[in-house]
Amino acid sequence: MHSTSTLLPKAGLRMGPVNPNDFQKLTDVWEASVRATHHFLTEDDLLLFKRLIREQYLFQVDLTCIREEKGQILGFLGVADDKIEMLFVHPAFFRQGIGKALANYAVDTLKLSKVDVNEQNQQALDFYLRLGFLVKSRSSLDGMGKPYPLLHLEMPSKQLN
Repeated sequence: MHSTSTLLPKAGLRMGPVNPNDFQKLTDVWEASVRATHHFLTEDDLLLFKRLIREQYLFQVDLTCIREEKGQILGFLGVADDKIEMLFVHPAFFRQGIGKALANYAVDTLKLSKVDVNEQNQQALDFYLRLGFLVKSRSSLDGMGKPYPLLHLEMPSKQLN
């Protein structure tokens, strides 16, 4: 994985790679985060996505996480090509700079410029807009053809320096 010089929100936290032994912990962070922010999902869809995250999606991206001193994963980033594919923070650590540190790492270090956000997830949309991403287009269905519209965001190239 990539080395980082990203400024972390507080001492004692470290950013680093993830290995498959961490996948259950990542899935737990994902589920807690999604339950706190994705109120539009049905329980059946949430359980389906949880299984897909654990069994498929985590294997398809390069992963980086932020851990506290004892190793607890507070948040993680999954990337592929020039896109942030997933960025989730445990809700106990919302608004503490974890997501911002991961997003800044993606943009500043990895030079990523794209992310998709569920239209109904206003918190995530506001987060990316505050970072400088702009809405470029919209899809009425998600990647699985479910009725969860996606907003396709991009970082203006001048901010990728």
